[in-house]
Amino acid sequence: MVRVKPFAAIRPPKGIVTEVAAPPYDVLNSEEAKAMAGEKSLLHITKPEIDFDPILEDHDPRVYDKAVQNFKLWQQNGWLNREEKECYYVYAQTMGERTQYGIVLCAHTDDYASGKIKKHELTRRDKEDDRMIHVRIQNANIEPVFFAYKDNETIDSIVAAKISGTPEYDFVDENGFRHTFWVIDEDDLIARITEAFTGSVDAFYVADGHHRTAAAARVGEEKRSQNPAHTGDEEYNFFMAVCFPESQLKILDYNRVVKDLNGLGKEEFLEALSNDFEVKECGAGICQPDHLHNFTMYLDGKWYSLETREGRYDDTDPIGVLDVTILSNLVLDRILGIKDLRTDKRIDFVGGIRGLGELCRRVDSGEMKVAFALYPVSMKQLIDIADTGNIMPPKTTWFEPKLRSGLFIHSLD
Repeated sequence: MVRVKPFAAIRPPKGIVTEVAAPPYDVLNSEEAKAMAGEKSLLHITKPEIDFDPILEDHDPRVYDKAVQNFKLWQQNGWLNREEKECYYVYAQTMGERTQYGIVLCAHTDDYASGKIKKHELTRRDKEDDRMIHVRIQNANIEPVFFAYKDNETIDSIVAAKISGTPEYDFVDENGFRHTFWVIDEDDLIARITEAFTGSVDAFYVADGHHRTAAAARVGEEKRSQNPAHTGDEEYNFFMAVCFPESQLKILDYNRVVKDLNGLGKEEFLEALSNDFEVKECGAGICQPDHLHNFTMYLDGKWYSLETREGRYDDTDPIGVLDVTILSNLVLDRILGIKDLRTDKRIDFVGGIRGLGELCRRVDSGEMKVAFALYPVSMKQLIDIADTGNIMPPKTTWFEPKLRSGLFIHSLD
């Protein structure tokens, strides 16, 4: 079973939470962050390159120094204050008619090393290194990771009772998403939550934050090697996560746009597609894929439905049956010559939150030649892949809403 603990969060006073809270570091570029950041925004800590004119590269040593200075300043100014006792927290996110309720807690780095914290994506060493530097210099997890766990009635009942009370924070962000936050400081509830996770939750699944998870584990290992009196209970062995029951989560589509047809004319390209797909023209109106193995494509102002023909994929292969794999193998690689999704500059990826209209815009602008819309992966597929030790192809899952940064921070002291 997983190991968890409460923690004394460093968090903003209720009256200024909307001024401090910010989008995650990786959903804004530096120019967007600079335009958005108010005086108290956490972006000055997570993207401190914005405090320089002109904006510096985010790996510049001066940027890391500024991050440390700003974190200290925010605490000195009372914009971030440390909780008096170790608590758990409930963090709810509402997008449209759907609300998901997560428990904010600390997970143990040993569970990542042993595989109880399961991943479904590969990480890049350079991104791990960058996140590791931020954790090390701040001696804190500034932003949380996003975990899923299999549904648990005991945890559900504790959350349901807690959210009947008045929240500590309750606000709507610039995207129209609602964020609501409750503090669990009652000793009996803290004990029940710890017991529920350590007694009956056998794994966490990384939904979003693979690099932050890997970086936190590496910092814990580094601190362990520097401490001859290490016991495994020190705060540096733990890192901050928001954990949601899997039934409440929804994965959005993650779509592809490509710059050219690899030297093919439009009719040649459609003919090549017909070998593995039943191709039907849908017209100019946006066409959404409505089931697994059905794709839609936007090309020269028209939408097409691509229905994968029988025998073109292996139902028994958890990776081979994924639509991202089918599209990569049969179209991106075989026809368009895109071999490596991570490095090829001819392809880009568009999260489903932007809508299929964004695919039309990028093709109609002439920036891209063709766009492909995919049916989203299910939580069951994600869990099955993680449980079997497999890794999804790049850019497979898109979770929304993103966790808001600045609501809680975990100190490694």
